[in-house]
Amino acid sequence: MAKKAKNSAFGFQENIFLMVLFKLSIVLVLFFLSRVVFYLFNLQYFSSLGTQETLRIFFIGLRFDISAIVIINAPFIIFNTLPFSFRTGKIYQRILNSYFYVINSFALMTNFGDMIYFRFTLKRTTADIFRYLGVGGDFDKLLPQFLKDFWYIMVIWIVFVVLLVWLCSRFSLRVNTKKTVKKGDVTFYFVNTLLFLITIFVGVIGIRGGFQLRPIGIITAGNYISAKNVPLLINTPFAIAKTIDNESLKPLTYFQTENELEKIYSPVHKGDTTGFRQMNVVIIIMESFSAEHFGSLNRGVDEGRYQGFTPFLDSLIGEGYVIKAFANGKTSIQGIPAILSGIPSLMNESYIQSNYSTDKVISIAGALKQKGYTTAFFHGGTNGTMGFDSYTHYTGFDHYYGRSEYKNDRDYDGKWGIRDEEFFQYTAGIMNKMPQPFIMAFFSLSSHHPYVVPPKYAHRFRKGKLPIQESVMYADYSLKRFFETARAMKWFKNTLFVITADHTSEASLPWYQTDAGQYSIPVIFYQPGNKLKGLSGIVAQQTDIVPTIFDLIHYDHDYLAFGSSVFDSVAPRFSVHYISGIYGMIKDGYLLEFDGGKTTALFDMKNDSLQKNNLVSKNLPVQSALEIFLKAYIQQYNNRVIENRLTVE
Repeated sequence: MAKKAKNSAFGFQENIFLMVLFKLSIVLVLFFLSRVVFYLFNLQYFSSLGTQETLRIFFIGLRFDISAIVIINAPFIIFNTLPFSFRTGKIYQRILNSYFYVINSFALMTNFGDMIYFRFTLKRTTADIFRYLGVGGDFDKLLPQFLKDFWYIMVIWIVFVVLLVWLCSRFSLRVNTKKTVKKGDVTFYFVNTLLFLITIFVGVIGIRGGFQLRPIGIITAGNYISAKNVPLLINTPFAIAKTIDNESLKPLTYFQTENELEKIYSPVHKGDTTGFRQMNVVIIIMESFSAEHFGSLNRGVDEGRYQGFTPFLDSLIGEGYVIKAFANGKTSIQGIPAILSGIPSLMNESYIQSNYSTDKVISIAGALKQKGYTTAFFHGGTNGTMGFDSYTHYTGFDHYYGRSEYKNDRDYDGKWGIRDEEFFQYTAGIMNKMPQPFIMAFFSLSSHHPYVVPPKYAHRFRKGKLPIQESVMYADYSLKRFFETARAMKWFKNTLFVITADHTSEASLPWYQTDAGQYSIPVIFYQPGNKLKGLSGIVAQQTDIVPTIFDLIHYDHDYLAFGSSVFDSVAPRFSVHYISGIYGMIKDGYLLEFDGGKTTALFDMKNDSLQKNNLVSKNLPVQSALEIFLKAYIQQYNNRVIENRLTVE
């Protein structure tokens, strides 16, 4: 009987599943201890944390540790648990154990390396480090000096590696040199196949960080703590693994000195010293509300007969200050940081999903919170959608209200979340209970594919040439109902409303199909009873929204935003976007397209509204001037994002 148990798949030393579990548990303990060492070495950066908060961060950090450990040890896990007898072979086990010790030693090395490197970047190292290694730079010169100055980090790492090897060797599998499974042993294959599948399932959950809608990423850390403390919560292997496939930005040197660069363009704005105006701010972001859908913004279309699909907003436009502006991107996840933080996504991925999502950044909420404002973000979608909850919390919004908080799926549209009409009413009710002053932002969702209008309104709203336009009318009606409710509330008259779109939708009118027109959105500033009215023809972009709000309320601190107030008469008026490796800039009546090295297109938007005549071969003087400005803008963006300089200290 003893011999039978020894050869069983369930024997202790012969149980390969227990062996894998024990070894991974040891790695988890070492990751945890490395976080403790990281904390002790950088105590001055986390001095504001109390004991309870520190312990909470350490505990939550285990979620990120588990994800990283499963990712880097996936080959070790899979090849050890394959339901075949050769997995216990001597050479086979030596190869797997060699991989295990090497990969986990390297992972620990990255953790310990960041104990010092963190002080220079204030963030965990991400996969962009490999770009620096690939192009050389000063890394080969800095590394020897780094090792010399911080030799004790290497010593600590060696101690951890010795512990790893010594402890894990206590749980090594007893290898077999003979076959232990007879041909046709159905029980062995059935049980081990089942255990293998369970292992894979648990491993996937570990990598995802749980059962939530989206796998955890670096930005997820923003759900739990402030930006400053994110490096303590996550670990370096996780940061690298989650950014390994993302294309990083490249540091630029179009201009050799900061002084030269600053003279052309600077995103730093000075505070207003004329006296802060304490008023409520509500930013309303309407899903896919292109300027094309507005009748009031298209008076000349169809010889003046164009009705549009936003009757309420068209009526509100007459009471506010309106700009036919431009979005900085084509997706919601690009629009949110541009609108709320003044940061565009000038790279292939959105800023929220990029390697740099844990840079120190504040939104308008984070800034106004310091002035005593209550802050909240509302979106009727399933919590976790596109990382909005993580980003808004990370950048200063204290409260997030989504489908989970709404708690009534009878109003769920079956696709995206809670229908706009009901969720907007819910939003108004929550806002009415919040202390003033407040800064609120809410995001619609019903004008989203598949553009479903509630059955009770099946024949109420006009259809257009585009499938979205009926749902645009429904969303516009929902917003009308919100304003009807809000007008009766005490806070309404002391509130600045800013209404815009996250991005544009598909287009039917010719101009909105052009390179410039496909970014055209409205920006409406409305304050009840204020004389601020009119339709402006200036060029503006989403990143101008925060500076304009700060201008209107006389915000008295310096801040950073890649835009400027629309009321600043001396600021350059322009808009920049990025798509498929091409920067597009609208400025001085032209659209310039630039690939980072050369201009690929130049269009005269005044005389060639449909942008059919590329002037790039003409070598016009304006082209050179536009290139210089755009290069300065891109260099400020790239270098500040890479160097984690997105705030004004």
